[in-house]
Order: sequence, then structure tokens, then C-alpha cells
Amino acid sequence: METKAVEKYIRMSPRKIRYVVDMIKSKPIEDAIDILSLTPRKAAAVIKKAIQSAISNATENHKMKEEDLFISRILVNEGPTLKRFRPRARGRATKIRKRTSHLSVYVSNGKEKEA
Repeated sequence: METKAVEKYIRMSPRKIRYVVDMIKSKPIEDAIDILSLTPRKAAAVIKKAIQSAISNATENHKMKEEDLFISRILVNEGPTLKRFRPRARGRATKIRKRTSHLSVYVSNGKEKEA
């Protein structure tokens, strides 16, 4: 059975988040949280929070054991981009694109869903 947690509108580009996500794909929950605790990137805290939310959803809503859980899928999608302008020399302006991300974490216990 699979449970998910979604974090939306994270004020960080998807590229920066994917860099950290690649380190923890298909890992057991304990290993993933240990790796994220020692990773010195801002994205690590956001991903750790989403994983802990998925764990809570699995244990509370579906009565899964925390020891059996692993990260089955983790997706980082692009959210809406905030468009801003920065003044430049000679009266010109340049675009600044402030990107956002959506993060989906799926945890599973390895057993099939019972019908």
C-alpha cells in the first residue's frame, strides 16, 4: 500500500530540490532521514518535513508500521513562476524569475493493496 504527502509552492527552484532528492530515492525511511539531517542544503529541511508528513499519514490513516516503510516514489514538479523586474543602467529593466516547486513523496510498505 502506498501513501503520499504533497508540499506545494515551495519557494525554491525544482533543480535545486532534485539535487537533494536524487540522494534519497528508494531508500528506507531511517536512512533517508539520516542523510537529510546531515545535508547542508535548504532543500533538505523541506524534503525531510514532507517525508515525516508521509510517515504520519501512513501510520495514522493506514495503520502501517514505520519500520517497514520506504520511499517508493518522490517527484519534484515545477510550480508557478513569480515574475519580477530589476532596474538596470540607462533606464532599462531585466526579468527576474522566482521559481516555485511542488514536491510529492510516496511511501510504501512493500505489500500490495488488499481488495
